[in-house]
Amino acid sequence: MWLQRRTKPKNSQLRQWTMDSMLGRWSQEPGAVCFVDLAIGVFQDYYQHNQLREYSASSISWILSLEPFVLFAAGIVLGRVFDNYGPKWMLLIGTFLHVFGLMMISVSSEYYQFLLAQGICSPLGASFVFYPASACTATWFDKRRALAFGIMSSGSSIGGVVFPAMLSRLLPRVGFGWSLRISAFVVLAMLVVANMTVRSRIAPVPRRVQFSDYIGPFSELPFVLLMLASCCGFWAMFVPINYVILEAQEDGIRRSLAEYLLTILNAASLPGRILPGYFGDKLGRFNVMIAMCTLSALTILVLWIPGTLLAPGSAAVYVIFSLLYGFASGAFVGMVPALLSQITADMSKTGVRQGVLYTCMSIATLTGSPIAGAILNRQHGTYWGLQAFAGAMMVASVVFFVAARVVLQGTSLRKKV
Repeated sequence: MWLQRRTKPKNSQLRQWTMDSMLGRWSQEPGAVCFVDLAIGVFQDYYQHNQLREYSASSISWILSLEPFVLFAAGIVLGRVFDNYGPKWMLLIGTFLHVFGLMMISVSSEYYQFLLAQGICSPLGASFVFYPASACTATWFDKRRALAFGIMSSGSSIGGVVFPAMLSRLLPRVGFGWSLRISAFVVLAMLVVANMTVRSRIAPVPRRVQFSDYIGPFSELPFVLLMLASCCGFWAMFVPINYVILEAQEDGIRRSLAEYLLTILNAASLPGRILPGYFGDKLGRFNVMIAMCTLSALTILVLWIPGTLLAPGSAAVYVIFSLLYGFASGAFVGMVPALLSQITADMSKTGVRQGVLYTCMSIATLTGSPIAGAILNRQHGTYWGLQAFAGAMMVASVVFFVAARVVLQGTSLRKKV
């Protein structure tokens, strides 16, 4: 009874509009989501050794955790804005704020300056770009929606390979300021493409703001379970991204290799975003998400913790972990919006429902890394505590995804859910 009839795109839609929207959605991923989420580990390492070296790892993590928090939390407002007005002006505003924020980071030197530029301005602009692009994708696809989201989110994987590697090369050569400015110009070029191509299949439907639109989803048990699963997953997801470089360097891994672990992780997430979407459309999106989330938990608990405790300083452990975790955790980015669309009856409310879900998830993105940093400080630089925290949250995510699947279609393992 939870799976209701949804408005489906017609086969007669112009393919050019579909491809243009896909190109625009893909283009905003490297420029918006990637720079906010996937280059965090580079900044954590750089700030701890340079501008913010007098601050603790946990204090620096608050700046970097604000980025995904603001990116997602703004959805409570921006989702409604998209439903009412469409993507055009949101993309323009977002492009300006995001690029302006990156430029301001390049001239920052104090903690509060990084907090304002990197923690608020830049991710707020990215949010103005992310929500309309994501919601537009949902309007164009039905049967292959998970694959579409996977392909779109693969843009951030490619950006996650390019930006960390680019920053690692630029920082010692041209300095922090010009490294950020060059990155900002690259981001601007990508977002220009997004502005020119992102379109929605469904015309905006202006509605008065109603409180019921925001609390209504919480009356749906599948939505609540999806929200809890996503929150637990995002509590865990960014911990390795933030701390794997630092741990590797402290374990004696040579710096040139340690700095590329994030690039390896992001490269592995490319197939981890596309393949789950492809198989999710064929075998069931919840089924595939449960499998990928389980693999993420096992990678942390069976490889990352024992490997770094029993073989400290082993480059192979870090490389293999980065590969497996990147592949497994990549599903979160592409599959969560596809799962939400699957349990959404009225696609004209896609924006506000995405906003509600991602606002809840933003709490996890805000607190996950600082909690991990606090655990690290409490254990005087020993990493197994934050690793255990990440593993426990990922296991909890699996439990809630399984519960959502049971509510939707029961306990039969043969059903496509």
